[in-house]
Amino acid sequence: MKGLALKSTIILLCLSQSGIFGQNWDINLLKHINLDRNKSLDGAFRFVTNSAGPVAFGVPVIICGTGFIKHDSLIVRNSLNIGSALVVTVIITTVAKYTVNRTRPFIKYPYIEKEAAGGSPSFPSGHTSEAFALATSISLTYPKWYVIAPSFIWAGAVGYSRMDLGVHYPSDVLAGAVLGAGCAWLTNKVNKKLNSK
Repeated sequence: MKGLALKSTIILLCLSQSGIFGQNWDINLLKHINLDRNKSLDGAFRFVTNSAGPVAFGVPVIICGTGFIKHDSLIVRNSLNIGSALVVTVIITTVAKYTVNRTRPFIKYPYIEKEAAGGSPSFPSGHTSEAFALATSISLTYPKWYVIAPSFIWAGAVGYSRMDLGVHYPSDVLAGAVLGAGCAWLTNKVNKKLNSK
């Protein structure tokens, strides 16, 4: 069970670059999402996409600050656990990006309309991996419906925004979601074992 998330990510990484997963469904779905989008929502989706980093790293900082103000070591430890999940996710995502080195869709297919920033290699989506790492780690730390539902709705919106704005393929977003959630889950398990000792 422990290696399931990692194995799934590796399989997804391999399949995304092979004929099995295929490029046709990827670009066809992206074309539909990007070219048939409601352009009046571009500003809203840019806001959502730009929220990924600040929210992902801001939430654990706010939780940590709250822990210090309340002199509550458990809250501080929770914030460090969430933060460590994000750091692990960013490292693995960055290594995967430059290992796979996939060209962005708007470069390979000039008809894709690029409406947001996207400079590093495409696969996997870093914004999406960060968003799902936060959503998963905060949901595992605070398993209440009013934490889980908004966290994953926001993470899903971040992932969708990357396709809507033309900077990622659907497989980039799917891999980012699996990677972020998997890293958060594994980090949570490791932190629980370390804290119990």
